[in-house]
Amino acid sequence: QVFPSQDPLDRADFNAVEYINALFPTEQSLANIDEVVNKIRLKIRRLDDNIRTVVRGQTNVGQDGRQALEEAQKAIQQLFGKIKDIKDKAEKSEQMVKEITRDIKQLDHAKRHLTTSITTLNHLHMLAGGVDSLEAMTRRRQYGEVANLLQGVVNVLEHFNKYMGIPQIRQLSERVKAAQNELGQQILADFEEAFPSQGTKRTGGPSNVLRDACLVANVLDPRIKQEIIKKFIKQHLSEYLVLFQENQDVAWLDKIDRRYAWIKRQLVDYEEKYGRMFPPEWCMTERIAVEFCHVTRAELSKIMRTRAKEIEVKLLLFAIQRTTNFEGLLAKRFSGCTLADGAVKKPEVPPPSTNPFLEDETGAETDEIVIEKSDTDKPKKPKVPDNPFHGIVSKCFEPHLYVYIESQDKNLGELIDRFVADFKAQGPPKPNVDEGGAVLPSCADLFVYYKKCMVQCSQLSTGEPMIALTTIFQKYLREYAWKILSGNLPKTTSSSGGLTITSLLKEKEGSEVAKFTLEELCLICSILSTAEYCLATTQQLEEKLKEKVDASLMERINLTGEMDTFSIVISNSIQLLVQDLDAACDPALTAMSKMQWQNVEHVGDQSPYVTSVILHIKQNVPIIRDNLASTRKYFTQFCIKFANSFIPKFINHLFKCKPISMVGAEQLLLDTHSLKMVLLDLPSIGSQVVRKAPASYTKIVVKGMTRAEMILKVVMAPHEPPVVFVDNYIKLLADCSTDTFQKILDMKGLKRSEQSSMLDLFRLRLPAPPPGGDSAGSLSLSAPTPEQESSRIRKLEKLIKKRL
Repeated sequence: QVFPSQDPLDRADFNAVEYINALFPTEQSLANIDEVVNKIRLKIRRLDDNIRTVVRGQTNVGQDGRQALEEAQKAIQQLFGKIKDIKDKAEKSEQMVKEITRDIKQLDHAKRHLTTSITTLNHLHMLAGGVDSLEAMTRRRQYGEVANLLQGVVNVLEHFNKYMGIPQIRQLSERVKAAQNELGQQILADFEEAFPSQGTKRTGGPSNVLRDACLVANVLDPRIKQEIIKKFIKQHLSEYLVLFQENQDVAWLDKIDRRYAWIKRQLVDYEEKYGRMFPPEWCMTERIAVEFCHVTRAELSKIMRTRAKEIEVKLLLFAIQRTTNFEGLLAKRFSGCTLADGAVKKPEVPPPSTNPFLEDETGAETDEIVIEKSDTDKPKKPKVPDNPFHGIVSKCFEPHLYVYIESQDKNLGELIDRFVADFKAQGPPKPNVDEGGAVLPSCADLFVYYKKCMVQCSQLSTGEPMIALTTIFQKYLREYAWKILSGNLPKTTSSSGGLTITSLLKEKEGSEVAKFTLEELCLICSILSTAEYCLATTQQLEEKLKEKVDASLMERINLTGEMDTFSIVISNSIQLLVQDLDAACDPALTAMSKMQWQNVEHVGDQSPYVTSVILHIKQNVPIIRDNLASTRKYFTQFCIKFANSFIPKFINHLFKCKPISMVGAEQLLLDTHSLKMVLLDLPSIGSQVVRKAPASYTKIVVKGMTRAEMILKVVMAPHEPPVVFVDNYIKLLADCSTDTFQKILDMKGLKRSEQSSMLDLFRLRLPAPPPGGDSAGSLSLSAPTPEQESSRIRKLEKLIKKRL
């Protein structure tokens, strides 16, 4: 189909029969057959005419096409010819230009070579004249003119490096080197004459000749300059070595100030006499000071090794303080550009420290440490020392810092003993105070002292002494945890360690368990809060120690063991609180298990043992909550641990209630529901502000107490027929243990013969335990009970809702 058409005759799937049927749908339409035939014949004739016209029109197309192709070929041939002519003309033009510029290129080369020759001859003339003048001026010691001339000669000689194969040039180069060597030896001899090694300095002072000689030394081999500096400084400090010999009184640490006073006078004397003799870029004043520091460090190291037993802490700290002050003075006066590590870059100033453990060291020291949680999220940058002279002398004291470390060990031991004595004298913190459960003040004192020690030690050394100090810190963190915190936790009546629960689980008829007093509860909470504070601050202490110590020693600082110790104290404190409340509830649970539940005749209000349990909870929990207000997460832990301890114990006592009548089971179910409601409200019980209990705690209570309710519902169900009872037990409790089933049968008061057949049936009916047994058990609260008990269960639920 070339053109779109609606004519059915043009369709690809044309069917003649269908087309005819469409033209003549009925017999009556056949009357027009002649007219239709005439129309079709007319259409055929028109189509024939169109075909004929098209065929005739295409007769001459082939001939026209061939003619057009021949014309195109002719045009291409003509174009090719024109291009070839243009190319030939371009080649001729290029050849003509080359012939014209040939002479100009030769002239350019000649000009360049001539210019180079003239320049080289000029340089050669300058070099020859310069070498002669240099030799003459050297003999006459005209160092002022030599300094400028020598630099020029050296620069000119560089242009002849590629001509060294020429004998005359090589000879001139050797004369220049000989002149340089002669100048170097001559200048050294002049300095030796002016400043003899054995004698004293010349009284006449420096001459202009020596000043010009220093300018020449700048151009000569750097070795000459270093030799001059070395000899001058050695001669300048020769008096120092005599005055402060090891056997002199002024050499000991107590007179270390005299050393630094001497060098200050010498530097002032140097500036006045020799300040203009040496070029400023030689930094001679700084070089003298640096060499003095190296000599002093060696001398002090030697004398301290000899008299190590005489070193005391106060004397050592005095010497270190004076030395660091002197190093600070050097940093203010000099840039440190002559030190071995080259030019000192200006270090980046670290941001002000926001770590609550260590405040700004340059500011006033405070007596308290305030921890702000928001500050712990800020990035910490290690402090960069901004004194290039730090340690240049004081490094010699580092091997003797063990004296300082031993002193701090002794001081911290005395501090811990004082804390113990203060606690005994002042007693536990007083209850009924707004800040109940507050952190013990001794721990803040301990960390303030730690801060001072760390800052002081970091100023003395950031190497091995910091590691030794860290070890001391660890030792007394553990001692504080055990002597001050764990040592003052109240002990349970029959447990020597005070941290086991077995003694509290022993039930003695008629015995009254001793509870913690209000003061003891407040003390436990206070110790818990203190341990939490110590845990957080110890972590900050570890970070700050790692910032202070050398990077290579950072891995050796690890306070994880001490943090674990404080975590143990926290855990033990919570366990004591749980034990106390748990033990207070024991008599009530014992009373529950000893009641005659088969004799209960009607369901009343909650039983006396429930009232007793609720009373103990209302007495203890608000006190604990108020004292742990600052550490809410540990109060939540207390609630969870109490629920995990109390609920299984309640269920165990429930199993001891046997036999139980139907009414007795209803009463127990009412009591269980009351306890469940109280436990769900435990975190906010007795509080004016009602806060929703944590989901983790609620889940534990709901799961445990729902199991107790299911146990009682199974007990309430009739054991006849046995199959229905067993299936009901499996559906409600989802417990595949035969022991639990045995206990249920004991609670119902069944005979041994009945129990035996029931257990056999239970084992037969026992399905594979489903993976979601717990959730199935909890969802079975709304499951329908067997038909014969449905009315009694519904009545009981209505009674519970009505009473609550």
